[in-house]
Amino acid sequence: MSRFASAEPLFSLHDIDVHFGRVQALSGTTLSINAGERVALIGANGSGKSTLLRVLHGLVPHSRGAFVSRASRRRQAMLFQRPHMLRASVRNNVALALWLHGAPWANAKREATVALARVGLAELADRNARTLSGGQQQRMALARAWVLQPDVLLLDEPTASLDPTAKRDVEALIADAAQGRTLVFASHNLGQVKRLASRVIYLEHGRLLADLPVHDFFNGPLPREARLFVKGESV
Repeated sequence: MSRFASAEPLFSLHDIDVHFGRVQALSGTTLSINAGERVALIGANGSGKSTLLRVLHGLVPHSRGAFVSRASRRRQAMLFQRPHMLRASVRNNVALALWLHGAPWANAKREATVALARVGLAELADRNARTLSGGQQQRMALARAWVLQPDVLLLDEPTASLDPTAKRDVEALIADAAQGRTLVFASHNLGQVKRLASRVIYLEHGRLLADLPVHDFFNGPLPREARLFVKGESV
């Protein structure tokens, strides 16, 4: 069960526009996300998935519309497609997240060790984080998020560019980490969307064109653009 008790939506966006210079990244986006939902954002590159995640995390301002978040920024974590690795040990990369949230350094290192064991990286705790493989870096990033015990996980293409084995490992960890939490993730992997999501949002050129339960999205009628994307015919 989610730790949020409110019946109000966790995130509410109404008619949101986001611009980067002359580029409109989101156009008239309206949606609500409730606590405990598992929401997949899909669409081609440049559709607005990453921008929407950044809006939810408070990293990108909107130029028009209204955005209300009832989630504490300190209780949500975002994983980027290419996690930032500090020039430090794997353990210290994870411990720093807790230390920045006020935990004593000794406690942070102890909790980091536990989190690394949970993602199968205990034996690499003393290695320089920048020497990890792509799959190992994503697992370390999950540990760094996990150690904070967030209520909300925001993931931007968490298994992109990983080999099949690493994708399966990271996906299994995401499924575990999402238990009792709100999960919003961007993905091009439609199989992954079916396995992890309860709801699918399709974006194209910054516009939200479909927002459906996962079963309805893959088995019911869709807008033409979304249908072509699912069939692999969109660019």
